[in-house]
Amino acid sequence: MNPGFLDILRTLLAGAATAAQVAVGAVVIALAGGLLLALAIVFTRSNALRLVIGAYVEWMRNVPALAHLFVLYFGLAAVGVRFSPLGAAVLGLGLVGAAVLADVFASGLRALHAGQREAALAAGLTPAQALRYVLLPQMLRLTLPSIGNYASQLIKDTSIASAIAAPEIMFYARNLVTSTFQTPLIYGGAILLYACIVLPVSSAFAFMSRRLEVGR
Repeated sequence: MNPGFLDILRTLLAGAATAAQVAVGAVVIALAGGLLLALAIVFTRSNALRLVIGAYVEWMRNVPALAHLFVLYFGLAAVGVRFSPLGAAVLGLGLVGAAVLADVFASGLRALHAGQREAALAAGLTPAQALRYVLLPQMLRLTLPSIGNYASQLIKDTSIASAIAAPEIMFYARNLVTSTFQTPLIYGGAILLYACIVLPVSSAFAFMSRRLEVGR
């Protein structure tokens, strides 16, 4: 007897929990890595470092994320470095995200008037304090819509983790299709589940962006 829609949805929800873990882990890596890269791009005086970071950003952005996941999961295993499917998905998508957000954060920092940092330093703040209390809050306001777009795209990109056997939504969906052949119902349920996750995230970032604009 084939499972009903509610049974299919319950199975897919197990994959949604994994997708959420992948997305949260990847966002943490992307935010931290992207910010560090952006600070180096904007404030370093080393042309060599800028060249290395630029090469990393271009490489990660222009090579499909799935290829990076394959290298981490299958390629490194050949030389004795083994990741779990979940670990490879988090790290791979996080490293790609760091490259994407590096450009976003660097553009946000460059959009700020140079006099703000100079005024903060003149007021007695250290460079670290000026960055934390003056520059980063304003950069966040400018870049929040782009961060929201990235977060929404990342949730959808967790689907590629099924290619390395990470048990997320599409992994369970393909297994169900193979065993029940209820293709429209199962993939329709997967689409509905992604929409139920992505739309609230997009709405939350849009709401925060509007509130920050009002508070300016």
